[in-house]
Amino acid sequence: MFSEFTDADILRNLLLALRWTVILSLTAFVGGGLLTLILTFARLYIRGPAEMAVRFYVNVFQGTPVLMQLFLCFFAFPLIGIEVSPWVAASICLTLYASAFLLDIWQGAIAALPRGQWEACRVLGLSFTQTLFRVILPQAFRTALGPTVGFLVQVEKNTALASIIGFAEMTKVATMMINATFQPFKIYGLTAALYFAICFPLSLLARRIERKMKCRS
Repeated sequence: MFSEFTDADILRNLLLALRWTVILSLTAFVGGGLLTLILTFARLYIRGPAEMAVRFYVNVFQGTPVLMQLFLCFFAFPLIGIEVSPWVAASICLTLYASAFLLDIWQGAIAALPRGQWEACRVLGLSFTQTLFRVILPQAFRTALGPTVGFLVQVEKNTALASIIGFAEMTKVATMMINATFQPFKIYGLTAALYFAICFPLSLLARRIERKMKCRS
């Protein structure tokens, strides 16, 4: 069937698969952001073994290949009697991966604020929670916004690795069509162009946000 596809058919199938690429990246990014909030508060509020556990978690996901993480997520669940689809495994893996890097971005934005602001809030009688939500986080958000949007580009590109566990995103569909049509340059070239069409505007947006934040500061 694929061997009879025209260029329009190839483009249409890649665009259909592109939906799943975007959905997976947004799922990982939003899920990673929510998990990062929890981990950020854990690092700020908790000390001792819990803090060391968070640090170990970050080091594991930053220090191992995403491809290996995908394999482990996909094959680990059946070992405990839980069957997961490639979609679920990829979503869980990329969510954990995203949170490990976003945590450093957001923690760095908080740490970049002058320590005197914490002390001034303490002198004014503000509690730790009031200081965090009314003073620190609004400023840290502006600092972290540009790098956070920039990191979304990395998440988007890493969704291509989900094809290795059978998730039918754009790279997987492209490979399937190549196996049938024997036109690798055309199909992979078009696939790369679609990735570029998504990632490049996000990169420009991240740079624009960073420049704007620097001008305001």
